[in-house]
Amino acid sequence: MKTLTVNIVTPDGPVYDSEVDMIIAKTASGEIGILPGHIPMVAPLVVGAIKLKKEAKTEYVAVSSGFVEVRPEKVSILATSAEVASSIDLARAKEAMKRAEERIQSKQDSVDHSRAELALKRAMNRINVHEGNF
Repeated sequence: MKTLTVNIVTPDGPVYDSEVDMIIAKTASGEIGILPGHIPMVAPLVVGAIKLKKEAKTEYVAVSSGFVEVRPEKVSILATSAEVASSIDLARAKEAMKRAEERIQSKQDSVDHSRAELALKRAMNRINVHEGNF
């Protein structure tokens, strides 16, 4: 069976580099599935999970935003931040979610609500990826 090489990279360095059978990513226009031989394309990513299917196993990577570049035999994901499910610090993610919720509920004018909502989405994504909830 044909496979794809997948590289997920952040400004802090590589996060994932392996061969997979299929990738499912959440883009600005919806979820896309990528198989070997897919037509070349570039798409913006949104907060979500990257699903990497390899034989009977599925791995998950939490991504906050970035771009996916698809070539017939290789997929490169350039992400602002990304974490493999097994490396997510659940306590830290829950604390980030709590802080974001407090900021959203705050009545202060100095609070940037759109930034707080984005922080909440990122924290919830990390928690969901760690716990396997999609």
